[in-house]
Amino acid sequence: MSTTDATAGATATTGALDRLLDLARGPMGPAVDLDFGVERGPFVELAALLARMNGFFAFNGGVQVYRVGGEGLGPELLEWNGEDAWKSSYQGLADQVFCFGQDLFGVQFGIVDGTRVVRFDPETAAVTDLGGSLEDWAAWLLADPDVNGAHSFAHAYMRANGPLPVDQRLLPRQFFVLGGAYAHDNLVPEDAATAMRVRGPFAHATRDLPDGSRVKTTVE
Repeated sequence: MSTTDATAGATATTGALDRLLDLARGPMGPAVDLDFGVERGPFVELAALLARMNGFFAFNGGVQVYRVGGEGLGPELLEWNGEDAWKSSYQGLADQVFCFGQDLFGVQFGIVDGTRVVRFDPETAAVTDLGGSLEDWAAWLLADPDVNGAHSFAHAYMRANGPLPVDQRLLPRQFFVLGGAYAHDNLVPEDAATAMRVRGPFAHATRDLPDGSRVKTTVE
């Protein structure tokens, strides 16, 4: 690749985070200066992103990025990634993912091994690779906001029910992996951490079951 080609390619791939921030509502906390102790990779991007806007919502609340610090609204980044918030309910299945945000249904966006940005499914604990940078993640969201960012559903839900509190997400009565519909009557507002803890034991219990297995669930 020539120098000109490389420059053109870089220009084409930059700017996704800028465009996402243009759509964002925030900040959720006061200005911060964050340092994860690394020199490159997604954590450097995350520190820069939060320095620009410390926590925000995008796509009518379809995507939430957590704030940092003791003051502010919604989940706090470091507390969210602690054992006590929700990860202990997954019994190790979520430990490798440092989560920096989530969608309307509690699907987590996170960083693995300091090098990859991923999507973490709260019902199955499945990890889907989205790329090697937050730019890749933002470009993925912007490529299809309705599917990847729950934009249209969030707009319809908020219009019918009013905005969700900043610490709540939608929890399916019947889990999606069990055939539950993405429909208003199958979804209830729930504290975001509680919604994760509800699904952790299910993800752990079913992680090795083959497709088509019969599952019996009980609610405590």
